[in-house]
Amino acid sequence: MSHPIEHTGIVERIDGSKITVVVEQQSACAACHAKGLCSEQGSRKVIEAESDNPELFSIGDTVRVALESNRMALQSVVWGYILPFVVLIVALLVAKIFGASDGIAALATLLSVALYYVVLYALRHYFERNIKFTITKE
Repeated sequence: MSHPIEHTGIVERIDGSKITVVVEQQSACAACHAKGLCSEQGSRKVIEAESDNPELFSIGDTVRVALESNRMALQSVVWGYILPFVVLIVALLVAKIFGASDGIAALATLLSVALYYVVLYALRHYFERNIKFTITKE
């Protein structure tokens, strides 16, 4: 049995059955005296979760959001990180094979990754249906 990936956050907005939760990512080095020099300080993430009972939640509530399966987490990592890297490498290799200069190859690589993210954005409704977060009160 797989364990869900969970985060604690604060309800920021409620729109019908969609609940927007802000999660403050905490660095493992939070107690370090040199944390001001590190770029890995806490960062803010926004997660949208669906709820069958949105009336149970209020803005400002502390909640737990969870991604129920490791398969969903793996799918997210593949689409968000691994495939863009593959697109970047393939575009660079194709540009160099066709004899492009370094500047043109770099531009083609950046444009191909930008195009990838435009397509990913266009497919956002597919991901909303297939990658779902659940939400529970803390």
